[in-house]
Amino acid sequence: MSGIYEMEKTNNSDSSREKTIIRTSIIGIIANVFLAAFKAVIGIMTHSIAIVLDAVNNISDAGSSLITIVGTKLAGKEPDKKHPFGYGRIEYLSAMIISVIVLYAGITSFVESVKQILHPETPEYNTISLIIVAVAVVVKVLLGRYVKSVGEKVNSDSLINSGEDATLDSIISASTLVAAGVFMIFHISLEAWLGAIISVVIIKSGIEMLQDTISKILGEQNDPELAREIKRTVTSFPDVQGAYDLVLNNYGPDAWNGSIHIEVPDTYTADQLDLLIRKIQMAVYKKHRVALTAIGVYSVNTRDAEVIEMKRRVREIVFAHPDVKQIHGFYLVKEEKAMRFDIVVSLAAKDRRAVYKEAVADVQKEFPDYTLHVAMDTDFAEE
Repeated sequence: MSGIYEMEKTNNSDSSREKTIIRTSIIGIIANVFLAAFKAVIGIMTHSIAIVLDAVNNISDAGSSLITIVGTKLAGKEPDKKHPFGYGRIEYLSAMIISVIVLYAGITSFVESVKQILHPETPEYNTISLIIVAVAVVVKVLLGRYVKSVGEKVNSDSLINSGEDATLDSIISASTLVAAGVFMIFHISLEAWLGAIISVVIIKSGIEMLQDTISKILGEQNDPELAREIKRTVTSFPDVQGAYDLVLNNYGPDAWNGSIHIEVPDTYTADQLDLLIRKIQMAVYKKHRVALTAIGVYSVNTRDAEVIEMKRRVREIVFAHPDVKQIHGFYLVKEEKAMRFDIVVSLAAKDRRAVYKEAVADVQKEFPDYTLHVAMDTDFAEE
């Protein structure tokens, strides 16, 4: 019953997250449409290319919020036969589209600014127009902070990107005010030059957003902190003597599954092992929202003091090699004169295969009568 309850709580949490993202995006759309309308009128009246471009930016922001809504709704679809792990990664695609929009807006703004530098027009500022632009700056700053904070709270890259974009827009608007002040005092028009500089900043931001999103789609290294927490939960069970080979797969924000190996005493029966695995899966899902779809088992020698001492010696030999990070899955059968274990060689090693071969050779030299079955392993959460 408790397992069903936990799943219901998770579904409710997912629904609440979706509603939060959609509500925040709608607020963004309404704010940006109003700002775009005001800025377009002011830009045309004052012949200010910077203000007109700023209005276009607001329209693109409204479009970004609309994309976020569509992406979130699609990502929330239930898993089906074609996509058994769900549609969560659609959120990454929507974040990527928003990044492209930001990049396009920056490039367009840069091109228009260069045109204005080559063929300048004298702006006609007035007090009312500048007050409205100043209000717009304040609104965009507040909107950007709000959207980004909500995005970080619900782990939505689309909202985070939209929030950063709104903050950049506020900088553009602020630069327009600075340019207006310089023109009104010194009669020097700098808005095109400021527009070009700000455009470069926007382009840089768009590229960084795009790189970050593509990196997540390609598949990034396991989060070391999450990996440590999961292993800590797994090894909190009394008979689990070690947790290794954790692999996590991301299928969208807060949508994880994975696999892990555990070490348990060689006295465990099948029914005891089955119960232990089920308890581990439930605990990890409850605490970390990660579904362990597979839990492999390493059997640990516990009944022979001589074997335990041999294991200690093997560990000593293997760890004499600085690039060896772990040894696990050790099991020795005296009757067959066979031992098996896995060696984790650091990804930072210059030649991982050479380190592995040297370590195995040293163990073989110490135990020449034994047949060794040694696998070179990788720690996907290595820091």
